[in-house]
Amino acid sequence: MYWSVVGRRLIGRSVPLLMATLLLAFGCTPTPKPVVPANAPSPDIAQLWSEPTDFAARDLFYGAGGPDLMPLPKSVFTLIAKDDKGFSPGYDVRDLPGRKWSVKYGPEAQSEVVASRITWAVGYRQPPTYHVADWQLVGADIAPDAAPAGRFRPELPGWQYRGTWSWARNPFVGTQPYRGLIVLMHVLSNWDLLDQNTALYAVDPPVRGASVVYVVRDLGGALGRAKGLPVSGSRNDIDDFEEQGFIKGVGKDGYVRFDDTRWRHEKLYRHITPADIRWTCDLLRRLSPRQWEDAFRAARYEPALANRFIRRLQEKVQMGLMLGGAPDERSARVGRP
Repeated sequence: MYWSVVGRRLIGRSVPLLMATLLLAFGCTPTPKPVVPANAPSPDIAQLWSEPTDFAARDLFYGAGGPDLMPLPKSVFTLIAKDDKGFSPGYDVRDLPGRKWSVKYGPEAQSEVVASRITWAVGYRQPPTYHVADWQLVGADIAPDAAPAGRFRPELPGWQYRGTWSWARNPFVGTQPYRGLIVLMHVLSNWDLLDQNTALYAVDPPVRGASVVYVVRDLGGALGRAKGLPVSGSRNDIDDFEEQGFIKGVGKDGYVRFDDTRWRHEKLYRHITPADIRWTCDLLRRLSPRQWEDAFRAARYEPALANRFIRRLQEKVQMGLMLGGAPDERSARVGRP
């Protein structure tokens, strides 16, 4: 009896602590603030984004790395280490010429390639990524020709990893491209906006004049649906993606009320305006039907499945473009067709 009472007391005390820990681990982001002094020069926005001047020419099949870096069919890679961190398993490998690659397999392998292609297409910094299905792995505990299809990301000469950056504490907080990036993540239904999924690189030669670039590197949580804490959201799930809402409307304070975030990263979404939504959706609107198709073809989606994802993405873009700035707390959800 004594131990039963003690047990109940311990459990009762531990539940609030457990929930607080889960909220910190999975969903709480501090209120965004810039990390530069008020009188400092404006941050170099090219470190994060630059206006695409070649929209029509952007090749979303090969992406940021172009065709030259893409591994050829039957390419042989040697295992460096197995990577069991995070949601998706993977490998660190080396190709025959000596280049190192990060390989991720599982459901995120496809969604990350698509999300990276689209993020790069509208002007944000991205490393090359490829979806490779036919390759051989030497030195692992599987037959060489049993290597799973995966997302391949190369180490690039001149790109030196410098750690992660904070969604809430970075030089770009308050800028249009920063707010637009948050909107883009919601369009893609990437609910996993953790600092550990970002990367900071020192680059030489510079990219559009920037010697440092800020990247959202792990985009595999896209194309699914946010779910209530502490449950992990889904990724690469067309039924969930079609069900995931977008926008409820505009509050009396003039800020957008997003639909169905399930309390994840609420402070990031808190001060997004209708103009921010339209800014991002106007960039996405400029992608051609072929470019949308190529992004999914690059990740080896079946055409019928790709068409469902594309249809929902384009619905969100049209909803964003039509969003006005007047306060609107309608109960009907703007974010669903």
